[in-house]
Amino acid sequence: MTLIKSISGIRGTIGGKQGDTLSPIDAVKFASAYGTWLKKSGQAKTTVVMGRDARLSGEMIANLVGSSLLALGIDVIDLGLSTTPTVEMLVTQLNAQGGIILTASHNPINWNALKLLNEKGEFISGQDGADLLEIAESGDIEFVDVLELGTYRKYENGIEDHIKAIINLPQVDVEAIKKADFKVAFDAVNSTGGISIPPLLEALGVNQIVPLFDEPTGHFPHNPEPLKEHLGDIMAMVKDHGCDVGFVVDPDVDRLAIIGEDGSMFGEEYTLVAVADYLLGLNPGNTVSNLSSSRALRVVTEKHGGKYTASAVGEVNVVTEMKAQNAVIGGEGNGGIIFPELHYGRDSLVGIALFLTHLAKTGLSVSKLRSTYPNYYMAKKKISLEEGMDVDALLLQMEKNYAHENILTIDGVKIDMADGWVHLRKSNTEPIIRVYTEATSQKLADELGDKFVKELAQLAEN
Repeated sequence: MTLIKSISGIRGTIGGKQGDTLSPIDAVKFASAYGTWLKKSGQAKTTVVMGRDARLSGEMIANLVGSSLLALGIDVIDLGLSTTPTVEMLVTQLNAQGGIILTASHNPINWNALKLLNEKGEFISGQDGADLLEIAESGDIEFVDVLELGTYRKYENGIEDHIKAIINLPQVDVEAIKKADFKVAFDAVNSTGGISIPPLLEALGVNQIVPLFDEPTGHFPHNPEPLKEHLGDIMAMVKDHGCDVGFVVDPDVDRLAIIGEDGSMFGEEYTLVAVADYLLGLNPGNTVSNLSSSRALRVVTEKHGGKYTASAVGEVNVVTEMKAQNAVIGGEGNGGIIFPELHYGRDSLVGIALFLTHLAKTGLSVSKLRSTYPNYYMAKKKISLEEGMDVDALLLQMEKNYAHENILTIDGVKIDMADGWVHLRKSNTEPIIRVYTEATSQKLADELGDKFVKELAQLAEN
């Protein structure tokens, strides 16, 4: 059982001992620390927007978190079942001072998490997170008198507001999408994609919708990380039903994978590449993605005359670099699109709208569109961390072993070679070392990944 405190929030498994997992006591502890941290900003009144994915533990954690905030004198606006990007947008729309999304994103059913936002609806910084953890560990938390308790209200129009904002973007061409008359399938992994994707598609003028796992029951029918090995059902369904495209999201709808009309994966790395290609064609500029993302984004950016920059892994790091570079578009190679004109957060819903617009305007099939981009292939592997393993020492040794290559160390170790790259880093969300590789064929990417997994394992043994 696991409890992880990181830049990505407070994430853990449900069930087990206090302090070892995301127990009710830990949920209250960290929610109270977050509320206390927010109140230090000196606002006369503090309001927090809260939403959750459909996980079985979601309602329980929401009750604990919401009550903790009320006890601090903080007003809570509860969106209920929602998406991460919806909560991010609503923080500023509802003039709140913060937001909490209760989701463990792509993690399995026994996980949950508190994703924490600032007054801009963006993830809190590393320093803010450190300050918050210090409050949690010190216990320097003071609850208010009964007459000063916060107020609680539900807000049921969050997803509707989000969709309206997307439809109103000048880059989203509803008429072009309507004219294309797409048949669209989607897999919502029985979470909140099931209540957000259908109304979005309808608003975009899509009349032929083929749903899969669209009931927000929280019983994930397959591993919720939208990777090829988990998506056999939707890949077959797109082809069997004659769909033009299929979309897959994770439980909190901030990652987007795309399926072609032939049932093939578009490639989660190429979600961002395709949307960037469309947007940069309208408005040339700069792009940002993290170190674990494909070289293809750099190629497309430079084709349009822009500058590509890599950031450390983590949405907050990508957003910081996007602001520094005044990026038109950015995100992460896991299918996470960040479009600043809407908001600074990964957003599958705007990704769907922009991709369908791009597809409609090109007149190409999904597979034909994919063939217009450079071919890079990635392998994503991992090594479980054993107790007492010195990850920093392992990565330092790998850096020394490959000192003759181009090395980047802003986040773990990235070894950039002429014919590919490997990125080795400790995960923020799981007790693992991630081993991401890219090469000019899937075989080479897999072989490169296996090679480095083996090397790391041998170093760990020694």
